[in-house]
Formats: sequence, C-alpha cells, structure tokens
Amino acid sequence: MSKEITNLEPKALWENFYQLTQIPRPSKKEARIQEFIENFGKSLGLETIKDETGNIIIRKPATPGMENRKGVVLQGHLDMVPQKNNDTKHDFENDPIDAYVDGDWVTAKGTTLGADNGIGVAAAMTVLADKNMQHGPVEALFTCDEETGMTGAFGLKNDVLKGDILLNMDSEDEGELYVGCAGGVDANIEFEFDQVVVPSGVKAFDLVISGLKGGHSGMDIILGLGNANKLLVRFLKYAVTELDVRLAGINAGGLRNAIPREGTANIVVPEENVDALKKAVAKYEEVYKAELSSREPNLSFVAKEADMPKSLIDEAVQDGLIDSVNACPNGVIRMSDDMPGLVETSTNLASIKSENGTIAIQCLLRSSVDTAKDYLADRIDSVFSLAGATVVFTGGYPGWKPNMASPILKQMQQIYNDKFGKIPEIKAIHAGLECGLLGAVYPKWDMISFGPTIRSPHSPDEKVHIESVNKFWEFLVETLKNVEEK
Repeated sequence: MSKEITNLEPKALWENFYQLTQIPRPSKKEARIQEFIENFGKSLGLETIKDETGNIIIRKPATPGMENRKGVVLQGHLDMVPQKNNDTKHDFENDPIDAYVDGDWVTAKGTTLGADNGIGVAAAMTVLADKNMQHGPVEALFTCDEETGMTGAFGLKNDVLKGDILLNMDSEDEGELYVGCAGGVDANIEFEFDQVVVPSGVKAFDLVISGLKGGHSGMDIILGLGNANKLLVRFLKYAVTELDVRLAGINAGGLRNAIPREGTANIVVPEENVDALKKAVAKYEEVYKAELSSREPNLSFVAKEADMPKSLIDEAVQDGLIDSVNACPNGVIRMSDDMPGLVETSTNLASIKSENGTIAIQCLLRSSVDTAKDYLADRIDSVFSLAGATVVFTGGYPGWKPNMASPILKQMQQIYNDKFGKIPEIKAIHAGLECGLLGAVYPKWDMISFGPTIRSPHSPDEKVHIESVNKFWEFLVETLKNVEEK
C-alpha cells in the first residue's frame, strides 16, 4: 500500500485523506469512521458530539480577534459508494482503498476512490487541526449515510448547530459555486413469481453485459451513458418473443445512485435455437456499440454457457417484468427552463435482482421541481402496477432552491476573483446534495456548495484532480479568513 499521495500539496489535507482511505466506510457500515472522527476531534481538545443518528459535530473556537465573525459550518459526509470492477478482489467492509497518483489525478486500483466526499471531510479535518489559519467560530458537521438515504441529514436536530453559514464541500467541479440541487425519491418495485420446472431439450446460458462506464446517477445522467439493465432487458424482449428463451434469474445493476455498468440474465433456450441465440447476441452487441459508440467504447455483450438452473420464473411474471422494464422511463426526462444545460428531472433504473420468488427493482427519481418529481413517480407506478408489481416510494427529500441574493455567494465570488483572476460560475446541480435537507432544518442558513474536480464518482473510474484540490483548499482558507461580521 503506497503512501505517495501524502507527498502532494497541501500535505496536511492529503495526509488526512490518506487516513480516510485506510478506514472502510461504505454506506451503513460507518462505525469505524465515526469512531475515528470522534477520536480525532477529542485528540485536538475540541468539543465533539455524536448525535443519535451518527452524525459527528466538532466545534473549534474563533482565532483571536475573529470572535465577532459569523459562524461557519463546514459539512461533508463520511460514507462512500462501494463499487468495484468484477475482476477486482476487494472487501469494502474490511479492506483499505488502494489510492495512487496517475498523472494529474489521484485514483484507486479497481474500486471507487472515496474522494466523494473524502476530500471534503479531509478539508474540514485540516481546518480543525490547523493552528495558524484565521477564522471565526467553526463547526464541522460530518453526516452519515448520505449515499444511500441521507440518513444523517434527515436525523439532524434543529438545536445542535450554532453557525450562520453552511459550506457544503461535496460538489465536484472546482471553480464553480453551487446554489441549488435536485430533490429525489426512491422507487422500490417487487414482482412475486412462481418457480416452475425447467423443460427438457434446452441449454442454459448467462447473458452478460459489461464494460459500461457507469457513474453518478444525477450528475452523469446527462451524458447519455448506457444502462446495463435497459440493454439487457431490451435483448430479452427479442429473445423471449423470437427464440422461445425463458428467464431463470437476473442480477443487474447495483446501487440506486449509480448508473448500472453490468448485469447478467440466466436463461434457457431450446437446443435448436442455440445458434440463433449466439448470432442474435452478436448482432445486438453490434447494435449497442453503434448506438453508444462515442459513450461506451468498452461495451461487451456475450452469451456464456451456464449450469442448468433449478427452476424458471413463471412466464406471466417474466413477460410482465420485461415489458415494464422496457417501458420504464430512464435517463433525462426534462431539462431546466431556468438554467441552460441543467437537467431538471431524471430517473435511473438502477437494479433488477431476482431471488427466492421475488424480483426487486430500484429506481432513483430526481427533480428540482417537486411536482415534476411527483408526476414521474406516478408514471413509474403506472408502468409497473399494470404489469402486476407492487410499487412503494421511500426516502423522499426536498431540493434546494437557489438564493441569488446570498451574501456568502457574493463574497465568495469576489474572493475567488481576487485570488484566481476570474469569477466562479454559479450553478445548480442535478444531484441530492444534503443542503436541501439541512436548509429545511436550519432555514436561516446562508448556504454554498463547492469542491475540487472529481470525475466518475460512484464508479471504479473515480478520480480527483490534484491541482484542483490545492485551489479548493486555498479558496476555503481565504473564505474563512474573510467571513463577514455578525
């Protein structure tokens, strides 16, 4: 395990990030990272609180002469998305992340890096430990379980924090200030099926789609990437109709907030149709590559011989599953009228998994317009209810409405311009930043989200740009130094 990233600048921040990579912290498995952060605060002699939900709050007094400045809450989330390549051996609950320098970037070997939101957490840790920088009263809020439900933000009490300004450090383009975000809701869909006998005279295959890029289901949804679930079921529609294929099981996609990169459907096909199946798979691979040539150059779709399954999914449910997944909205639904280039509403058909007589499907719906999000939910409910599935919506959270008159926005624009010679762009993000929930708990907060440049979060290609981390840090230091008086 190399420590080469600890030689990067700013050294203290990268050292803290390295420490985070050594502590497993997948969502909902955060006990060790919570203990680490709690002990970190106490080791500095700072007031440290762990709330009932699992959030950690650490308070650092103002430096001398800065006591009359507005209080700042530095916020990031402790968990990371656990995604890896199929050929990578990694246990996210026990193994450290193997981070390394790759040219101008830091990335990880075959897994997500955890720069989302590890760099933000490391920056807050660095502020807490630094004895020389100037700042008013600072509180660091480390939330838990952001990636799979924003549990920490949902559970935050309205009487814990004292600050006036929230600096969320979970954005992923340096030189941009985010002032709004989308809300979201999870669609949880289930089919119940009978396990029926496998007929004689058939051969078993695994249909495997892989090599897709995947990525963040909010920020990357605009890229037009392939969705493994949609592509796999698209072929099943043809194969069931034309080749008498029967479905035994399916395991496609993964986390609800990651665009699915790969999937497998276990099928049987009459022996006389085996050659036709192989030819059809090759043809569809060509079609997919042609349609997604500039987006998914590494796409692969193959049929691999498999062991004979013990049973099949009954035909009525099989057909209902295929038809409803084919019809399910996916990707960008509508672009914003107010902010050019911003996705307003989208959905990610994230996972399809069959086991023990149940097929579970998950979608994540996002929109900056609550009524549009509700309508999209109605559409998905209609599609799957017509096919005989049950649909339950959970984990809904609000968006964050931009405040273009924000004092901290104007101040940070000026600071960035003075330091780097240009005015940062003002943007909203098509992702579920915790600002929406936190602003609902603390409605008087003045809020901004910013961060370094991160690419392909939520996928094994995740990487963070080294120089952007340095600029992000310098910008944070200068912002804290110049926060206005109360």
